[in-house]
Order: sequence, then C-alpha cells, then structure tokens
Amino acid sequence: MLMFLSGLVLLIAGYFTYGRLVEKIIGPDDRKTPAVEVNDGVDYLVLPKWKNMLIQLLNIAGVGPVIGVILGVKFGEIVFLIIPIGCVIAGATHDFLAGMMSLRDNGANLTKIIRTNLGKGYAGFFSVFTVGLLLLVVAVFINIPANLCSNLICGDSSIFWLCVALIFAYYVIATLFPVDKIIGTIYPFFAAMLLLGSAALFVVMMVDGALNPDLLEESATFELAKFKPPHAPIIPLLFVTIACGIISGFHATQSPIVARTMKSEREARITFYGMMIAEGVIAMIWAGAALIIYNQFPEFMARNPNSTLSKITTEMLGPGMGTVTVVAVIILAVTSGDTALRSTRLMASEIFRIPQVRITNRILVCLPLILVVGALLFWSNSDEESFSYLWNYFAWGNQVLAASTLMAGTVWLMRRGKNMLIALVPGMFMTFIIAAYILWTSKEHKQAYGFGLPLWLACTIGILVACGAAFCAYRLGKKKNDELIPE
Repeated sequence: MLMFLSGLVLLIAGYFTYGRLVEKIIGPDDRKTPAVEVNDGVDYLVLPKWKNMLIQLLNIAGVGPVIGVILGVKFGEIVFLIIPIGCVIAGATHDFLAGMMSLRDNGANLTKIIRTNLGKGYAGFFSVFTVGLLLLVVAVFINIPANLCSNLICGDSSIFWLCVALIFAYYVIATLFPVDKIIGTIYPFFAAMLLLGSAALFVVMMVDGALNPDLLEESATFELAKFKPPHAPIIPLLFVTIACGIISGFHATQSPIVARTMKSEREARITFYGMMIAEGVIAMIWAGAALIIYNQFPEFMARNPNSTLSKITTEMLGPGMGTVTVVAVIILAVTSGDTALRSTRLMASEIFRIPQVRITNRILVCLPLILVVGALLFWSNSDEESFSYLWNYFAWGNQVLAASTLMAGTVWLMRRGKNMLIALVPGMFMTFIIAAYILWTSKEHKQAYGFGLPLWLACTIGILVACGAAFCAYRLGKKKNDELIPE
C-alpha cells in the first residue's frame, strides 16, 4: 500500500516540479501556432484547451496502461516506483518534446521531425518503420476491443468479425472526416467514461486497502509465481511490457494531431506533459487492481490479461460499474486505433505529397492502408501464437519510436542552445533497452523473435549501441541545419 500511494504522489509532484523544469528549458511562448496560421478546416483548426487535453489523453491511452500493467505488475511491487519515475522523467518529457517539435514545425508529423533532426538517411528507414508500426497498432486496437465487445455481449467470440467490421468502419469514417466533426465531438464523452471507471476502481481499492493493507503488497503465493530472472528480467523486459504506462513512442505519432489544433503554445505543458502524467495515474490504478486480484486469486497469474481485466471489473466493481469500465477500456483501444489510422494517413500523404483537403485524396491514401490492416487482422486471428507475436513486435517497435523521438529531441534542443540532457538521458536508456531486448529475446522466452544472446552480453552490447546513438545525436546537434528557423 505504501509503495502504491508513494508512486501516485511521485506522479503528481513530478508534474509540478520536473514538468515545470522541462517547460522552462523548452520555452513555449506566444508565437502563432499552426492552427492559427494554417487553419484548413480539416486537420488544422483551433479547439478549446480542455478538448485538446481530453483528445490527447484518449489518443495516447491505448490498452497499454491497462493490459500492459496487468502483465507488468507480475514483476512485483517495484512497478509502483518504476511507472511514476519513468513517466515523469521519460514518458511525459518525450510527449512534451514531440508536441513542441511539431508545433514549431507547422504541425509536422513524426517522420518529418525525424528527417529534420536526424537526417534523411535515418528518416528513410524510420518513415517505413513508423507506417508499418502504426498499421500494427490499428490491427491490435481493432482485435482487442472486438474480442472484448464480443465477450461482453455474447460471452464468447461468436460475433468477433461483426465487431471488427463495425470498429473498422468507424476508424475509416473518423480518419476521413475533419478532426472537429467526430474526434472533437465525441472524445470528451469517451474521456469522461474512462476517468469515471478508473476513479471508481481507485475508490474501491482504497476502501479494500484500508480494511486489508496486505492486498496491495506481494503475498507469499504471489512471490512464488511472479516474473523473475532468468526468464523474465526486469531489464529489459519490463520496459517493453509496460510500454504506455512508462514511455511510448506511439504518443509521438499522436501529439502532432493536437499540435495542429492548439491556440497557444502556453497550453503545451498541461496538454502533452500533463496528460501523460494522467495516463501514469491510470496505469498505477490498474496495476494496483491487478495485484489485488493476483493476491486473492493466484490462478490468474497464469491466465491472459483479458481474463484478469474481466475479473477486476466483476469482482471489484460489480456488474453495473464493471460493465461501464469494460466499455471504457474498449474505448481506450478504439480511440487510439482511429487516431493511429489518421496519423498513418497523414504520414503517407506527406511521404507521397498528396494534399488532404479534398476527401477524394483522403480516400485514395486510406484504401491501401485498409487492405494491409485487413490482412494483418486475418493473420493475427489465425491462431493464438500469431497474435502473441503481433503484440510483441508492436511492443518493441513502439519503443524504437520512443528512443528515436528522444534522440531527435536531443538534436533539436542542442541546435537551439538548450539543455539537451532532459532528452539525451532517457533517450540513451531506451536505446539500451531496445538493443538489449532484441539481442536477448527469442522464441524460447515466449517473446518476439530475436537473437537469443545471453542477457549479460545483450546488455553489454546494448550499452555500446546507446553510447553510439548518443555520439551521433551530439554530432548532429553540433552541425549546422540549413532548414532551421531561428528561435
């Protein structure tokens, strides 16, 4: 109980302390934003600050802060400290930097930000990698809510493909329409459901925890079954498992959507940094609820996270509020999936230089994306192993984006004479994590395919890769950039 509450305090205190430091270094000011200067009525337009905050929260809060932490808490109570520290120092800083780099570059997507700061060579690989990852995100965020919907309605997967069709249809409509017509209208309502479900879960946890504080601590049974080395090392596995609750590169693909609808840069800290802190709080609540279930029902340690999620809602919230909360989790996935498809459309349009004001152009870009996602969905549901691999590749690919964004932020800050350590330190750490994970993981570890090296060797090489990436970022930061607009 003490570690859980301490983690929540760290998150809130981090926003007012470290968040303010990051804001001072980055320096939002009163210059005109892309929403004011461009305003095409489709992707560039001014929305109220409160709407932008809720849109950003739902864009970034996919299933990671729920499903990810239900898995991640199996590493033990240590996650109650790793989540807030990682969120404050790495995740929220990452989101803030991504949003501000987009704001200062006419609402540029992540691929353009990478090209401007890390060079055309790396950007060529990165553009293809990012579009591929976002298509994986769309497939994952159709698959999971479709399964949850089918189970909620029928108790089994009998109407799975019908749910897929309905969710897919919504995604296409949402990505084709102007941002204020669907996303700006219904997201605040969805956000209210998410926050209501999480708040109800927190209240129940506090009441149960007050009566029995041991529920939020590791029981003897939990200690025996929890993840531990050598098969599940905290480094690097935990930082890939709890992607969205600590740091997520997917967020950097979403921040430009809101960067194009902000009236003032002064809104950036609460919109980008603050909403990641809010996601950290949500992750902490679900991690705590999962620990309670694992302590009370040890058999769930061996089950998939969807089963644990259902047990959390039915056991702790009852049928009424439990249903609302499951719907909120479904919304988490859906609202991240539709904006992922929107981001993919925008990136593809930038790569092929297809203007997006006319709806016919938007349809032209969307059609091949729809076909690829449909194929991924069919493959991922061919058997359980296929979906497991799809999720694993999504998880580590997501963190490749995070490391790349932080290194781009390092260069961006250096070229403006600002303290780049706020981006370089977490950027090096995430580069190390990804390199070590890919080198260590293998089918024998029940993870994505990798090189299967011993952990000590994978970590050693990972450190060298991180140092090499830092050196390259430093060299780029020192070089003159002809595209740079003076601050």
